[in-house]
Amino acid sequence: MSYVDVRHARIRYEATGDESAPPVVLLHGIGRSLEDWSAQHRLLAESHRVISIDMPGFGLSQRHPTSTTLVSLSDGVWATLEALGLDRNRPVHLMGNSLGGAVSMQMLVDDPGRVSTLTLVNSAGFGKEVTFALRMLAIPGMGRALLSRIDHRTAPRVERNLFADRAMVTPERIETAIKIAQQPDFAAVYLEIAKALGGFRGIAAGWRSELLPRVARHDKPTLLVWGDRDHILPAAHLAAARAALPQARWHLFERTGHMPQIEQPEEFAALVRPLLRAEAAEAPGSGTA
Repeated sequence: MSYVDVRHARIRYEATGDESAPPVVLLHGIGRSLEDWSAQHRLLAESHRVISIDMPGFGLSQRHPTSTTLVSLSDGVWATLEALGLDRNRPVHLMGNSLGGAVSMQMLVDDPGRVSTLTLVNSAGFGKEVTFALRMLAIPGMGRALLSRIDHRTAPRVERNLFADRAMVTPERIETAIKIAQQPDFAAVYLEIAKALGGFRGIAAGWRSELLPRVARHDKPTLLVWGDRDHILPAAHLAAARAALPQARWHLFERTGHMPQIEQPEEFAALVRPLLRAEAAEAPGSGTA
């Protein structure tokens, strides 16, 4: 892992593959880190420059002084890519999981000329339903208390909610979750973006109804991916995503939770490669709207 200074904040990233190859940018979910994309570096770096980023204020990256919103995260990721030397005239393939999917859509809207394709993985933005654990954070005083109690007792429960296969809840993932939760800005940034996106009743409709039509208008090659056992953002959101982005291809992984790129790494890579190569042929096992 490496760090780059972006607007006086240390931003952590991982970059693999040939620097001259087409860039793929991987974005994690709320409270998560670039470790969620580790397997895809190994699988995609043969043909692409693969860059995963701890978004500002998340993982082991420092926050920027502005309040954390979709717009500020979009701006922070674009600034990070510029600091890494990516040419503004060279479009990137954006891939985002959960919150990272919403940030990817915001990045497309903010600077469409710099986006080649969009892969949305169990993405936020397609429905109000969200796990009760996240809705509880909106209760005054409860959010910070809950986020301050991520330890060896509670972290395994949090991790188990993310996966259909409990074997994915490894000691390494538990230790990473605890380390991230101990960062000084973890709770503040988490609560800022959670409040910006919704509340106790679920994910707010306002930003979704504004963002999705703008994404659809750009008509970028798009792939929608979900796990059928997602306990964070239910798989029913895939139907809403297909309706909002009718040009997109889609795939539903069976026996898979909130992070298909971890639970089904080889299958996930096989699914996205044709899109990254800008091939018209369908990926194995994919569906169409």
